[in-house]
Amino acid sequence: MSLPTASTAVFSSTKMAVRPSLMNMPSLINERVGHYVKLVRADKPIGALLLLWPMLWALWFVSSGNPDGAVLLVFLSGTFLMRSAGCAINDYADRNIDGAVARTRSRPIVTGAVSPREALLVAAFLALVSFLLVLTMNRLTILLSFVGVVLAAAYPFSKRVTYWPQLVLGLAFGWAVPMVCAAQTGHIGATGWLIYLAAIIWAFAYDTIYAMVDRDDDLLLGVKSTAIRLGQYDVAAVAIAQALVLLIVLLVGLSQSPGWFFLTGMLIAAAVALWQLYLIRHRDPKTCFRAFLANNYLGAAIFSGIACQYLAD
Repeated sequence: MSLPTASTAVFSSTKMAVRPSLMNMPSLINERVGHYVKLVRADKPIGALLLLWPMLWALWFVSSGNPDGAVLLVFLSGTFLMRSAGCAINDYADRNIDGAVARTRSRPIVTGAVSPREALLVAAFLALVSFLLVLTMNRLTILLSFVGVVLAAAYPFSKRVTYWPQLVLGLAFGWAVPMVCAAQTGHIGATGWLIYLAAIIWAFAYDTIYAMVDRDDDLLLGVKSTAIRLGQYDVAAVAIAQALVLLIVLLVGLSQSPGWFFLTGMLIAAAVALWQLYLIRHRDPKTCFRAFLANNYLGAAIFSGIACQYLAD
C-alpha cells in the first residue's frame, strides 16, 4: 500500500476547505440580499406608497379612469425603483450621522454590512433600470425624467443647507405626477400641475410629522428640518398643509368627475387627517410615527374615491 504523497495531501485539504465554502454560499447570498433589502427599505414600503398615491391620483384623473396599461406598469415599477434608489443615496449622504440617531443606527452602512461604495452602485443600478423603463415612453416624459433624477439626488443633502428639506422632498416625490401626465396625454396640463402642487404640500405635511420623531436627535446633530424651524407652530402648519391638499384634490375632482364615491373618499381622507392631528398634538415621537404611517390610509382613501367614481360613471 502506497503512502499519500505531499501533493495528494494538499489536494485533499483544499477540497475539504472548498466544500464548506460552497455549502455556505446560499446563506452568504441570502445575507447579502438581506442587507440590500434593508438598504433600499424594501421591507418598509411606506415611502414607496407615499410616492405612489399622488401619481395614481393624477393618472386616473387625466385618463378619466382608463389609464394606458404600459404607462401604469412603467410608473408602478419606476416608483418602487426610484424610491429604493433614493433610500440608498439617502443612507450614503447620512452615513456619518445615522449612527447617532436611535431610529437609524442599525442601517446597513452604519453597521458596516454595506459599504458606501456599494450603496452608490445599488442606487446607480436601480436608477438605470428605472431610466430604461422611461425610455419606452414619449419624448417629453424622457426629458422630464432628467429633472426627476436631479431632484431625487438633491433631497438627501438639502437638510444640511436649509430648514425646509421637506419641501425639497415634495418636489422630488411629486415629480412622478407631471411625468405620468406627460406619458398618458403627451402634455402636463392644469390637472397635472395642481396634483403636483398637492403632492408637494402633502410631502411637506407628512415629512414634517416624520421629522418630529427625530427632532431631539436632529437638534443635537445640527440637522435641519421644518419640525425644528416651525417650533411650536409645527402642528398648525401640518393642519394647514393637509387642508390645502384636500382642497386642491377636491377642486380637481369636482371639475372632473364629481359624485358620491369621490366625496366619500375625500371624507375618509379628511377623517384620517384629523386623526393624525390628534396623534401629534403632544409631539410624542411614538405617536408621531404612528401618524406618519397613517398617511398611507389618507392617500389610499383619496385614490379609492377617484377610482370608484370613474367605475361608477
